[in-house]
Order: sequence, then C-alpha cells, then structure tokens
Amino acid sequence: MERLSTTTMLPDTFQGTRDDIAGQIGLIWQQTKAPLIVPLLKLLVVVCLVMSLMLFMERVYMGVVIVFIKLFGRKPEKSYKCESMRDDLELGHSAYPMVLVQIPMYNEKEVYQLSIGAACGLSWPSDRIIIQVLDDSTDPAIKELVELECQRWASKGINIKYEIRDNRNGYKAGALKEGMKHSYVKLCDYVAILDADFQPEPDFLWRTIPFLVHNPEIALVQARWKFVNADECLMTRMQEMSLDYHFKVEQEVGSATYNFFGFNGTAGVWRISAINEAGGWKDRTTVEDMDLAVRASLKGWKFVYVGDIKVKNELPSTFKAFRYQQHRWSCGPANLFRKMAMEIVRNKRVSLWKKLYVIYSFFFVRKVIAHTVTFFFYCVVLPATVLVPEVEVPKWGSVYIPSIITLLNAVGTPRSFHLLMFWILFENVMSLHRTKATLIGLLEAGRVNEWVVTEKLGDALKMKSGAKAPRKPRFRVGERLHLLELGVGAYLFFCGCYDLNFGKNRYFIYLFLQSFAFFIAGVGYVGTFVPNS
Repeated sequence: MERLSTTTMLPDTFQGTRDDIAGQIGLIWQQTKAPLIVPLLKLLVVVCLVMSLMLFMERVYMGVVIVFIKLFGRKPEKSYKCESMRDDLELGHSAYPMVLVQIPMYNEKEVYQLSIGAACGLSWPSDRIIIQVLDDSTDPAIKELVELECQRWASKGINIKYEIRDNRNGYKAGALKEGMKHSYVKLCDYVAILDADFQPEPDFLWRTIPFLVHNPEIALVQARWKFVNADECLMTRMQEMSLDYHFKVEQEVGSATYNFFGFNGTAGVWRISAINEAGGWKDRTTVEDMDLAVRASLKGWKFVYVGDIKVKNELPSTFKAFRYQQHRWSCGPANLFRKMAMEIVRNKRVSLWKKLYVIYSFFFVRKVIAHTVTFFFYCVVLPATVLVPEVEVPKWGSVYIPSIITLLNAVGTPRSFHLLMFWILFENVMSLHRTKATLIGLLEAGRVNEWVVTEKLGDALKMKSGAKAPRKPRFRVGERLHLLELGVGAYLFFCGCYDLNFGKNRYFIYLFLQSFAFFIAGVGYVGTFVPNS
C-alpha cells in the first residue's frame, strides 16, 4: 500500500487553516521586524552592555582593592586597637563588659540544641553574659523542647532566658526588638546575634569584643560564615562559590575602604548604644539587618569585618528552601533602596564619597544591576539576537566581559574552579528569581514582605558532631511544576534550535545547556549529587 504522508492525512480545511495562520504570523513578523523589532532590540543590547560595563567596573574595582589589601596586609587587627582583655585584680569580672547573646528561632526542631549549646559554650565570665532565646515557634511540641533545653542549661548555672511572645509581628526584626525591651538588657553593653543554625567557636567573644571595647567609634564586628554542609550536593557547592565571593571580597572591601557593609543578620556583635541611636530594629522590609546597618552608618558609626573569625552554619540543601531565601535576599535590599535612597542623599553626617558608595555601588550595582543584567542580557536579549540576525552583540560584550566577571567571582573558592560551568548555568537560572524579587521590591508589589523561614535540616551539622543521618535521595522531583522556568527554558531551546539550523551557530551550545538548566529547575529537580572535590 502506498505510504501516506502526514500532510495528506490531514483534512484539506485544517491544512489550509494552518498554512494561513503560519503565513499571517510570518507576514506580521516581516512587517514589524525592520521598523520595530530591530531598533528595539538594538536599544536593549545597548542598555544591557552599559549595565554589563557597570558591573564589570565594580568587579574590577573590588578586585584591585582586595589585591591591595592582601599585598599590604591590611588586616583589621592592624587598623584598629584590639588588645586581648585581661583580668583586673581590683575590679575582678566587673572589668569585663556585659554581653547579651540573642538567638531568634522559629520551629527549629533540627538545630535548636546545636545553636543553644554553642551559645552556652561561649567562653566569657559567667556573670557577665546572658543568653536570650527568642522563640517564635508556632508548634507547641517544638516550643516545649526548646524551653526544656533552656532549663537544662540553666540547671548547669548558665544565665539563659527563654522568651516568647503571643504573635509573630515583624518576624525576626519584631522578635529582636521585643527581646531588647527586657529590663536585664539595660545592663548589657553589647549584643551578639546568632541565627538558629549558627555555631560560634568558644573564643568568639574574646576575638570580637576587644574591637568594640578599644574603639568607641565601631558599632559592629562581623564574622565570616563557614559552611559545614558545602559538600553535601552540587547546589550547596554553587552557593558556597557565591557566598565566598561575598565574604572574601565584598565584605572585606567595604570594611577596608568605607567602614561600611551590610550586616549579615547573624554572626556579628553590635554595640547596643549604636542600635538605639540608629532607631532600633525595624520591620519595614525583609532585610532588617541591612536596614539597621545603613541607618547606623548614616549616624557616623563604623563597621569592621574580621574574616579570620569563622562561624559554622548550614546552607539550604533543597531548591525550594533556596528559592525562598533568595527571594527574601533580593526583594528586601531593593525595597530598602527604594525607601532609603533620598534619606541617604539628604544625610549630612557622612561624606559625599561614602554616600555615592552606598547608593551606587552597594545598592544600585550589586542589588539591582547584578541581578537584572544577568537575566535580561544572557537569558532574554542575547538569545533574541539569534532570531534577528540584523542585531549583533560585540564579542567583548558577549564573551570577554562576562568571562572576566565570572573568573573574578570564582577567585573566592578556588577548590570549585572545575565547577565553573555549572555555577554559570545555576546563577543564570537563579537570576530569574532574583530579578523578579528585585522588581517586586522596587515596585512594592504583592510579595514584598513575604518571609518564609529557611528550612534547616541539621543533617550535616549532626554528622559533624559524630551522629549518623540517613542519606537523602540523590534526585527528587518538586511538589509542582514551575511554569516560568519551563517557559524560559522553552524559549532558550527554540533559540538554540534556530541558531543551529538557520542562524550563524554562535550561541547554540550555550542556549541548549542553559535551557536544560531551566528545564531541571522547572520540574523541581535539585542537583543533589555530590561533586568530586
């Protein structure tokens, strides 16, 4: 029997209709391409190239500064007086400042024992330290466990306070603000803030408090985060690369040049008088830590980042938890920028250069441009030039600048250099969420104040302590499909196919790899296989 083609098997009316629709779409495309699409795309390319140059110059500037710091050994210990505190025979322990340690937590069943135990294990005169556990848990069983843990340490002679409130207004900022209202806090000079999964070393206070005691102009001493589960999976390795750059470069540069950087919300020690002068904790954004830091800086206070002091903590190991965390970390700064930009401009207590640094470098380039250019340029505009060959992106903009930026970002974690390609694809996928969150923050849209506490599994921390945890599956599918990621993945795949078959074969390999990364995120898979070290 003669083989029938697919075309002959279709009804004539349907075939004609399909051809008509395709013809109409092609006609519309040809009519709008030259007068509208090409000029618009050229404009977008120019805008993206300008943003890329802004980000490039920022990265190069920080690279130059960090090299200068390392070459000339400009450590905080050399820039500030930080002599070790000694016993006074006459005054005894009263010579030591009173320190408050705050641990805000919310349903932290997996890690509450670790964090409370680490705080209670801090080396400091026992009559000069107060541990304050701020429990906002909504699960009665978990609240009871936390309270029992506090009672257990209290029975050992530790001055520990278990504080709860009848609502969660203001989330973490509300809990910290409420915690500062207790009468015993008035006796304290400094406050160390530790999130529920953070475990400082016993000498944490001995290494941070001297900066505050001997330098009355310093408001904050920030320590570095040390990730105990960085090797758990590929996703945690990618996070380690991004956060290492933040701590080893961004925080270091801000501390060394303008005595300003964003407080990381934990693993830091504040001068309580500085918090009060800045107006205390505010819950107007989801980045209460950055909000306080900016306000304190505008009052003239200085910050010190000490990278040699490391505090152990846990990275999100599920894609769902990481997405929520990145939404908060991207939306909050953009929203704070919107609220405080004019306040910074009008401030008369700090120099013009510091205001320029905070507005342009800290907020605009790092918190807005960095996210938007990564997504719009590399995931929208660049692929679109494949469909419109009349528009070309210069090689310096499509290859050289992004390559240099990527290499500069990778210097913080040399052990993961072989994972650089995975990191690029991963960061481009996350740039979609960060860009969306940034726009929500700038526009104060619906999810601007959304706060989802990052899930902490505690497995890696427990294994560090010697306990064995059940091994998790290497791959898992999400609870639902993410249509936005799937849509972007389909767009990139289409552009890759077009470039391979009809285009100049410039970007098809990148487009196929990036589309695959978006498809993985779209179906909810998490890269939980363990990479080679």
